[in-house]
Parts: sequence; structure tokens; C-alpha cells
Amino acid sequence: MIIAYGIFCLTILSYFVCLWKILKKAEHEPSWAGFIPVYNLFVWLKVIQKPWWWLLILIVPGVNFVLLGAMHVELVRAFGMRKMKDYLMAIFLPFVALGMIAFKEDIKYVGLPDFKKEKKGKSREWAEAIVFAVIAATIIRTFTIEAFTIPTPSMEKSLLVGDYLFVSKLSYGPRLPMTPLTFPFTHHTIPFVNAKSYVEWQKLPYLRLPGFGDVERYDATVFNFPEGDTVVVNAQESSYYQLARQFGRENMMKEKFVTEEGRMAETGGITVRPLDKKENYIKRTIGLPGDEISVVNRRVQIDGEQIRRPKGVQFVYEVYAKSPLSVEVLQEKYDIYITDAERQFYASNRFYRMPLTDWEKEIIEGMSSIDSVTIEMKRPQADLHIFPNHPDYSWTEDNFGPLWIPKAGETIDLSMDNLPLYRRAIDVYEHNDLAVKDGSIYINGEVTTSYTFKQDYYFLMGDNRHNSADSRFWGFVPFDHIVGKAVFIWFSKDPETGIRWSRLFSLVGHE
Repeated sequence: MIIAYGIFCLTILSYFVCLWKILKKAEHEPSWAGFIPVYNLFVWLKVIQKPWWWLLILIVPGVNFVLLGAMHVELVRAFGMRKMKDYLMAIFLPFVALGMIAFKEDIKYVGLPDFKKEKKGKSREWAEAIVFAVIAATIIRTFTIEAFTIPTPSMEKSLLVGDYLFVSKLSYGPRLPMTPLTFPFTHHTIPFVNAKSYVEWQKLPYLRLPGFGDVERYDATVFNFPEGDTVVVNAQESSYYQLARQFGRENMMKEKFVTEEGRMAETGGITVRPLDKKENYIKRTIGLPGDEISVVNRRVQIDGEQIRRPKGVQFVYEVYAKSPLSVEVLQEKYDIYITDAERQFYASNRFYRMPLTDWEKEIIEGMSSIDSVTIEMKRPQADLHIFPNHPDYSWTEDNFGPLWIPKAGETIDLSMDNLPLYRRAIDVYEHNDLAVKDGSIYINGEVTTSYTFKQDYYFLMGDNRHNSADSRFWGFVPFDHIVGKAVFIWFSKDPETGIRWSRLFSLVGHE
């Protein structure tokens, strides 16, 4: 990382040291143009016979570094340096290549006619095609749509494990990359080698372009996991903060530790990720900014009024059968899949624990081989795994709230009673220094009894309500964490039975 940062700094410096001399050699523009930012890039494009609108691509974070690499290559070609070693030097040590062009007298400008007539080799044609395919694809996935895969059953029956989606960035407005230097087509990890796919020595502030609309209730929304800023390497699917509550923060910092049960646990250490490199999650938006949300006996209420359930919502039921049930019949006849049933056999093979929708529950209850179907009751947990993860609140998945969802510009009275609800939003998501001293709340060093929120927040839940780690566990989703809206299923494959032909090219319902 230090080497890459050094190359970056030397390259930027070389533009000011070398471009004026290069322009003078090319006899294309007055040499003083090399000292004027942006205009020197425009003249550079003229020297290498590329269109002016490449400047627009240079504005796009991440893509601009790929395009600059292509511009370095084209520049050395314009000065007759056309061997593979020259191209590699232009890409990986551009400050050396620019210095050679500027100050080595034997390196001459080839001239536009000769440069234009040169026949391209196959390798160069392929290289150019690959570079611009990467640029085009990066622009598309940054500003319009991006592919996403459903990895867990938290949204079943609405979205299934093995569904491949297109997520619209335009629906809520595309968010510009905040960590632009990243390996193409990766999120936070390079596949197969399991190495970090980005570097953080260049960071950009949060900026979102205008979109077609706002986040609406019942949208299937993709977002960066709010608690994903810190990750346990060997348990990346779990919240670091929940693991720290269970096993102790000091144990999470270790490579290995012994649990209370005497088992050896290997954490693999921890890693910290920037906002736009946090894990991508998908849930359904239920609570909007300014709403007061509560869950009473599994029914969601907004501002005290019960709202409708999405049709795919399911809960875990305990099913007792007179004889073992046929998994094949459940799957083929009733569309109750083994992957989302997560059934557990006891020794008698007559007990099943399975998530069911309302209509699936009726089907199971109507079977002659069933003794009873009872819903699994969720109770407060000793390890504080439900938001706000504080002993003063004994909420559960089935009975939660009431909780006011912060809205940009709205002010709340802040006290020690409600501080656990909003502390992370104020401290972490809105980048304040929050502390409690002698029973008083300090924000940025000043005692305060109120707070005005800077951005909107949302409350998201999975449709598989008893098998979903959602806002009931870790709280609000800030607007700057919102990625886009799931709109289209382009492919779907059941991990066990194969392609789900009926789901191909289907729209993601608003429910």
C-alpha cells in the first residue's frame, strides 16, 4: 500500500514537472498549458488523438485510474515507445515513462500522420477492448444497475437463495464510490486469493446523485450492513458487536480464545472496512424516516396503526407429525422447500421446525399426518442480541418497540433513557464525538439535552421474520448506506434442484 501511494504521488508530481516539456516536444500547444490542471489533460488527449469527452470519464472515481493508465500507454506510443516493456512501464511506473519522454533527447514525437496509420496488432486490439470493457462495465454498475445474489434465506418466500438480481442504482440515486481504488468487479475481497480488493489511501466524501424517487415502504432494498465496519475474519456473516457482547471484546482481538464451554474458537483476527465496502444486505423497507415502528405479537404497527404483511412473510412453526413427513411431497406438491424449511428431526423423527407462510401453515394443518402446528415464541435473550442491545430494553423479534425512526432535520430530546436507541446513529453514522460523564451527555465536548439528525434512517426487516438478522437486531439503516432497489431476477438456481425456470426474467414485487 505504501509503495502504491508513493507511485501515485510521484505520478501526480510528474504531470507538473514533465507535461510542459512533453507538449513542447510535440509542438502541439504552448508549453505553459502543461501547468494548468484539467486543461493539460485536454491537450494531452489532443496529442494522443483521443476525444475530448474522455475528460468526462476521468471524473468517475475508480474508472479514472483505468483510463489514465490507457492515456499513459497511448502517450508513450505517440513518442515511438512501442515495446511491451514500454507499455508496462507506462502503466506501473508512469512517472518514469513521463520523465523519459520529457527529458531524453533521443525520444522524439512520432507525428500524428505516422501514428494514425500504424496497424494495430492483435494483442493491442484485445488489450484496448478489455480496458474499455472494464471502463464501460464499471460506469454501468456504478451509476445504473449492479448484479446481486441472494445468499441467505432471510427474504424467503419473496426472494430465494440462489436468485440473481439486478439492483437499480437509479431508483434512489447512484452513490459515488468513497473508496475508488479497487480491483475491478469486486466488492471488498478478491475471489480465490481472499485478499482485500481495495486500498484506502485515497478516500472521497459521501456524494449521491439525484435518483428517480425515494425509498418507499415495502421496497426490496440493498444496503451496506451498518455494523459491518468491523468484521471477525472467520465469522464474517455475524455481527462483530454481537460476538463481542457474547464473548468479550478482548477475545475478538485475539486469533484464538477459549469459550465458557471450553471450546477453542479461532477468530482469524478482525478487519475494518470503509462504508462502501461493508457487506451488502437485502431486506424489505418497513419503517420510513419519522415513523414510530413497533411489533406487537408479530404484527408490525406504524404510528400505532397495523400495516399489511408482505405476502411472502413467514414465521417459524413447531410441527409435530404422527409419522415422518415426505420432504419430496412438501417440495414438489406444496412448494415448501427443504432449504427454507431448515427442519430438525428429533430421535422420533416426528418433530419439525420450519418457516411457513400463512397459506403454507394452513396446508400443513390440513394434513392427516399432523398432530399439531404451533408458532415458535421468541423471548428476550440474555446476550442482548436485540436492538438496542441494552439491559433496559427487553424487546424480541415478535414484540419490539415502539421506536421512533430518525428523520433528517428532526430534533429529539436526548436523555439517558433513550440514549441507547440513538447513540450509534449520533456517534458513528453522523460522526460526532459522544460521551457520557457524570450523568450528562456530551456531544463534541458540549453538554446537550437534544440532537438534530443530519440524515434519514430506515427500518428494514426480512420476510422470513424468525430467520432474519435485520433492524430488530442492529437498528437503523442510514441513507448513506443505501445502495439501490432490487428490480429484476435474471437467473435463479436452487442449490439442490437446479434452475428455477419460472423465476427467470421476473420482476421483484413491491409487495
